Amino acid sequence: MPVRTAEAEAAPTLSRRHARGSESARGLLLTVLGELVLPAGGAALTSAFIDVLGRLGVEEKATRQALMRTAADGWLETERQGRRTVWTLSPDARRLLTDGAERIYGFHGVQPGWDGRLLLVLARVPETERAARHMLRTRLTWAGFGSPAPGVWISTHLDRAAEAERVLDEAGLRDDAQIFRAEHQAGAIATMVRQAWDLDEIERRYAEFLAEFAGEPSPDPLVRAIQLVHAWRRFPQIDPELPAELLPARWSGTRAAQLFRQSHEPWAAAARAEWQRSGS
Repeated sequence: MPVRTAEAEAAPTLSRRHARGSESARGLLLTVLGELVLPAGGAALTSAFIDVLGRLGVEEKATRQALMRTAADGWLETERQGRRTVWTLSPDARRLLTDGAERIYGFHGVQPGWDGRLLLVLARVPETERAARHMLRTRLTWAGFGSPAPGVWISTHLDRAAEAERVLDEAGLRDDAQIFRAEHQAGAIATMVRQAWDLDEIERRYAEFLAEFAGEPSPDPLVRAIQLVHAWRRFPQIDPELPAELLPARWSGTRAAQLFRQSHEPWAAAARAEWQRSGS
């Protein structure tokens, strides 16, 4: 059985629905935590969460349940101030949200300056070790790896070897795995890329994003900023940020990234000012 480290055991958990950025109250709450709570110091009152999620169409009962479940997962700590409850990000949640923000805001949809080499991870996991298989798949996918064949993971980002090692360690697979920096010599690399990643589905998601945010935004600064980030944060999870040489000629990811960068800075500034005024 895979053995998790003490650090991994203590870290906040992330459900499958939570991880893929679902439209649930918990998914929206995670976006609020990263976009509003973390930059404002890491703490907020229950009423502030009820207000912002209510603007996004989440009922008060669902918001309270999301807060309690997120706290149970280790993301939030609570403190009473008279009759009010203050929710504070745990240290591990701060770290994870900070790392996530760097990936989300630094994501451009296309990798610049590729030298033609691949990072190759060989890691076979028995069918019986489902937890290890799930961890390996979700963590390596988040790191931009794709799997063209069972037990084989590839990435064009050579600087993510350390991240792959951490995933293998946490899944208890490090001793039996291999990591290589490989140079492609022959064969149809475009075929391998499409075996590793569903580029058609990613393109479809980008087209949806462009259609949704190219029009008139919500007049509510909190709503438009959270909706934008909530929709965008799925892409570092599903798009490996491949170099232009390996992408279709008409790739919507480039235009989508430009739209996000142009919209996010002014929208985020207005949303954070509104968050402060709302009594967070």
